Amino acid sequence: MSEGAGMSEGAGMSEGAGMSEGAGMSDKHFPPTSRYAATGTVEMVRDGERIVHLRRRFVPDPSRYATLFEHRVVQGERLDLLTATYLGDPGLFWRLADANGLLDARELEQGGRRLRLTLPEGMAGPVDA
Repeated sequence: MSEGAGMSEGAGMSEGAGMSEGAGMSDKHFPPTSRYAATGTVEMVRDGERIVHLRRRFVPDPSRYATLFEHRVVQGERLDLLTATYLGDPGLFWRLADANGLLDARELEQGGRRLRLTLPEGMAGPVDA
């Protein structure tokens, strides 16, 4: 990227610079368990240089997750250890944040917080109580 080039739309683009959606990065850049695996890309060409970046990812509505059970966080518990225990992968902490409607996953580590542990988004399961 040239000096001073930005990734935001319209910032310092020269005349004739264009943007297109979906071109560029493939899903292979992220493992299937990544929160970005299904996130599309945007390609921008500026001064002949191709710049590809991820589209914005919105946190899904927590009602799209079927609750399996809840866990009350004990002070000092770590999110990566919770997800390793319950989901089998410490990198899936983002699924807990999504299912609990949080943008900042660190909020999940607050002692006394009740966490919903859920099936993956959109997967049918038991009816929430």
